[in-house]
Amino acid sequence: SCWSSQKEVTHESLVVGAIENAFQFMDEQMARERRGHQVEGGCCALVVVYLLGKVYVANAGDSRAIIVRNGEIIPMSREFTPETERQRLQLLGFLKPELLGGEFTHLEFPRRIQPKELGQKMLYRDQNMTGWAYKKIELEDLRFPLVCGEGKKARVMATIGVTRGLGDHNLKVCSSTLPIKPFLSCFPEVRVYDLTQYEHCPDDVLVLGTDGLWDVTSDCEVAATVDRVLSAYEPNDPSRYTALAQALVLGARGIPRDRGWRLPNNKLGSGDDISVFVIPLGGPGSYS
Repeated sequence: SCWSSQKEVTHESLVVGAIENAFQFMDEQMARERRGHQVEGGCCALVVVYLLGKVYVANAGDSRAIIVRNGEIIPMSREFTPETERQRLQLLGFLKPELLGGEFTHLEFPRRIQPKELGQKMLYRDQNMTGWAYKKIELEDLRFPLVCGEGKKARVMATIGVTRGLGDHNLKVCSSTLPIKPFLSCFPEVRVYDLTQYEHCPDDVLVLGTDGLWDVTSDCEVAATVDRVLSAYEPNDPSRYTALAQALVLGARGIPRDRGWRLPNNKLGSGDDISVFVIPLGGPGSYS
């Protein structure tokens, strides 16, 4: 029988489960507060827990965390957007078509289909596909796609650009009563980093940032800023990490010019909120 022995449950998986549960409890708490206090809206969440020599990074949304260790970049999260979660969203729309309200199709097409194209063949993909194939266009294919747009313009039901996070219990499709919450997940992906497997120096850091940072700054640019700022301070100066966080924020925001906030390359600075945390992994005295 498959129940002949008990499945092994590790300490690590218990911590991961506790973090996942905490996100769900928080989401439910926000639902209760919305009803009691008329609090609307929602947010992405990026959480770091340090326990028994391990760092747990939990991400729900499009914030990002990276470790910069001896100049090397170790990704500690991935963004959850309509593009990265297309298949999960499409599967839900396929299994529960009532959530689409007759207004949306769960299929994706390379562009908006015109009524005159009925009966013609068009490239499409569904919840099972990573590639594209052809199908004959039917009437329901003229509906608006559940997932549309690319990059920062990608949207679920033409409304929201992130697919995981907390809250948004009352979010509706514009000019409609269709709720979007069923497609949004409050559960994070949790990645684990074992601090005991490597001897960290004071220049090794965990950088957490909202999408306002990452929209205009690459992982490599962040790593270069880490090296540039930290090398200007003594290894045991605690203010070096605050200075690094400030440099990352200011670098993403840019400086005001006559045509808006601009980066050194004259591209527009980030127009989104920019929050950055820098967590040292080594700290003073960690050299052997």
